[in-house]
Parts: sequence; structure tokens; C-alpha cells
Amino acid sequence: MRRKKKNNIKGSKYMAEEKDNVEKEEKKDQEAMESVVGEVVEEDEKETEDPKDAKIAELTAKVKELEETVAKMKDDDLRRMADTENYKKRLRTEKENAVKYANEALISDLLEPLDNFSRAIESASQSKDFEAMKTGVVMVNDQMLQRLKTNWGLEMIDSKVGTPFDPNRMEAYGVQEKEGIDTEEVSMECNKGWLLHGKVLRTAKVFVAKPKK
Repeated sequence: MRRKKKNNIKGSKYMAEEKDNVEKEEKKDQEAMESVVGEVVEEDEKETEDPKDAKIAELTAKVKELEETVAKMKDDDLRRMADTENYKKRLRTEKENAVKYANEALISDLLEPLDNFSRAIESASQSKDFEAMKTGVVMVNDQMLQRLKTNWGLEMIDSKVGTPFDPNRMEAYGVQEKEGIDTEEVSMECNKGWLLHGKVLRTAKVFVAKPKK
């Protein structure tokens, strides 16, 4: 009796396992069928897709890409224009400052001689010693000329009386004959002339004496 009961239990267990195997196989078959159906449906959708829609989508994407490119180019152009304008403004400012302060160093060089000139006048006024005033003015004049020559290349043209006439550096206001000379020379100095680094800045204005025939 026990052996029969044991055999029944084994039989039931075997049948349950077989049932599970059958259900698993059916599930696999169903999944395989669904996969095949899905692939077929996808292929059908691809085949039935309207070519016009695909072309429209492609063109839309290209238009969007071009719009983004154009927007970026506009932004870059605006930046470049702003940079260029700022550069021009900076150049204008630098040029204005260069012109405005071009003579700053020259003026600074003349401040000390001007201070000395003011002191000479004040001292002479208080002492009533005009000879001392003359000495002070001469001293300031020499100091100024020396500084202009050394620092700025400004030099006075030698056009005192008796100096040979140089038409490249002098301008004759008038000519008179004179005995006892062999060449034309300065007979009177009206305005002094100046050289800047060896170049004539202003000609000397003189009267000229020429040999009498």
C-alpha cells in the first residue's frame, strides 16, 4: 500500500514538471511569434512611410541647422564690429592725448628758466639794480637756449653782423653795396633764424651788404 502511494506521488510530480515544461515551451513560442510579428510590422511601416514626409523632415533639419549657423555668424559679426569700434575709439583717444600732451616734456624743460626769469625781474624791481636785472635775463636766456639745444635739437642760426650771407638759412630784406668786402655778408640782423635737428625751422631775416663794384 505504501509503495503504491509513493508511486502516485512520483507520478504527480512528473506530470507537474511536464506541465511546466509545456507552458515554458508555449511561452517561448509565443514570444518568438510576437518578435516575428513586430519585425514584420516595423518593416511594413518602413515600406509604407511616405517619402515626402522623410524629405520634409530632412529639409526641416537642414533649415534649423542653417538658422543656427546664421545666428552664430550674426553674433560673431556683432562682436567683431563692437571690438573694431572700441579699438577705433581707443586709437582716437590715444591720438587726442598724444596731440594734447605732445609738448609736455618741452614745457617741463622751460619751467625752470621761466622761474629764474621771474626771480630776476622781482629781484631787480626790489633793488632797482637794472644792471643786475640785465645780468639775470642774460643768464636765463642762455640757460633756456642751452636746454633747448641739448634736449630738443633747437639751435640758433648764426646771423650776426659780418657773417657771410647764406641764402639757404637767411632771407634778405634788402641789399646795399659796401666797400672793403669780397663777398656778401650780413649788414643787419632783423629776426633770428632757427634750426631743428639741423633742418631750417625759420630763416634769419637780415639786410645784406655786397661788394661795391
